[in-house]
Amino acid sequence: MLTLHRVRGVTAADGTIALGHAVVVDGARFAAIAPYEDLLATYGDRARVRDWADGTLTPGRYEPNAVALLESTYWPDPRESEALGAEPLTGPALAALDMPDTRWGASARRGVQRLLAAGTTALAGPFTHPTVRNAVARSGLRDRPVAPPAPGGEADFAVLAADGTCLATAIAGRLLFRRR
Repeated sequence: MLTLHRVRGVTAADGTIALGHAVVVDGARFAAIAPYEDLLATYGDRARVRDWADGTLTPGRYEPNAVALLESTYWPDPRESEALGAEPLTGPALAALDMPDTRWGASARRGVQRLLAAGTTALAGPFTHPTVRNAVARSGLRDRPVAPPAPGGEADFAVLAADGTCLATAIAGRLLFRRR
């Protein structure tokens, strides 16, 4: 399936932003990068259009501290906020918790969602806790930094607003996070 992502601009390999450009994603890969109007004329009748006009499409973030964020941090469930608060727990606060595998797995899934919401598409491992490793594997997050958008390249990207807020995160062309 073709998806045309309309954005304010696309970040090039040299870090410059090609204003007015957009991308077409075909499955898991970038099919084209060009001015939006050109892509709309070529692909518009057969592509789904996603409009992120206020954002810039950029390679996703690489998180080198992922092991600490997912194996040494507890991400509380919203239902626990009254007792534990909403912020991640580490150190003595984490040590005071009963952490069976199911709780570690749920925490890792919430942590992965927070990473995706920050525009992360790749992270450093390795992960030693089996339920954390499983949550990361199931998420699709890559284990290496992502290349800038290029035709034929993997469609791993984030769309960031001018203030740095992540509007969307995609891995292998799949939209895994979208700010509402």
